[in-house]
Amino acid sequence: MPTVQVALGNRSYPVLVENGLLSCVAEILEKQGLSELRAAIISDETVAGHHAETLLAGFGNAKPTLHTVPAGEGSKSLTQVELLCREMIRAGHDRRSLIIALGGGVVGDLAGFVASVFYRGIPFVQIPTTIVSQVDSSVGGKTGVNVAEGKNLVGAFHQPKLVIVDPETLRTLPAREFHEGFAEAIKHAAIRDAEMFPELLAIDPEKREVPAELLARNIAIKARVVEADEFETEDIRALLNFGHTIGHGIEASLPYGEMLHGEAIALGIRAALVISEKHSGLAPEASRSVLDLLAHFNLPLTLSESIQTSTVMEKLTRDKKFKSGKIRFVTLSKLGEAQVVETVQTADLEAAIEHLRD
Repeated sequence: MPTVQVALGNRSYPVLVENGLLSCVAEILEKQGLSELRAAIISDETVAGHHAETLLAGFGNAKPTLHTVPAGEGSKSLTQVELLCREMIRAGHDRRSLIIALGGGVVGDLAGFVASVFYRGIPFVQIPTTIVSQVDSSVGGKTGVNVAEGKNLVGAFHQPKLVIVDPETLRTLPAREFHEGFAEAIKHAAIRDAEMFPELLAIDPEKREVPAELLARNIAIKARVVEADEFETEDIRALLNFGHTIGHGIEASLPYGEMLHGEAIALGIRAALVISEKHSGLAPEASRSVLDLLAHFNLPLTLSESIQTSTVMEKLTRDKKFKSGKIRFVTLSKLGEAQVVETVQTADLEAAIEHLRD
């Protein structure tokens, strides 16, 4: 099966990618030396309804406990962290336990953060069930929750012990959730692998079929960047934020869940392309190829007039990508080549946001 190794010394772990792995999780945990730990599955109500039975069936009599939260971005909160920790304690879990995150990016971030603080930190395994989480958020060790002031502002680096990717879990996704995930895959192609563009364009957006090899190719991009800059102390990992500065500002300007993460990132990518043309000499035809690919997956490219530019600016200035008050913005010089620049000014960001209204 396609396997990507994330090489981080004693925090290294494999990412397994193959159809049907969900029913083999207990066996995989045994092979990875994790079967002695008592497992707690954290999922959301929707994902658990689709996949928890298949996952639990593989464990025989030694079944994990199942803990669910409401589906949606609103569950990424400190309130849910406390509720889950208390529920796990009542279920008899302790430092000899293991958390299995079954779900998309929200569940992965939330469960990973719970794992980082429960009994001062226990192991966890990621089983991502959306495109976003399979190609991006399940790998890299970033965990966290949202607060009213912005996304992911409370969290920790806590690497998983293992990531299990079963492409068949994508079949249960609604169309909108399936489409939004490709914003992250398009981002990977734009910053590191321009040859991926035709492969993405070949995917039928109306079907739920994504080759395991293509998922692994995206995961490998994320893994190599994380290996080079695990804790985002250099500019290398920041490249993964292409489209995210303005995208996060847009997403945070709306009630949680009103715009999906990938939809906001698609708008952020369009804005970043405009800034890339001005500050890094990106050719307009290169921008057009990215926009065409975003449109292929029915991702939004126009910002509603109801979302004020001033609100987006207020939200994005709280973003972690600002350093000592300076704007550190990821641009493209050409497809497959990205860099962090500090020449972007506030006026550039405002103009790019306004451009989204055309």
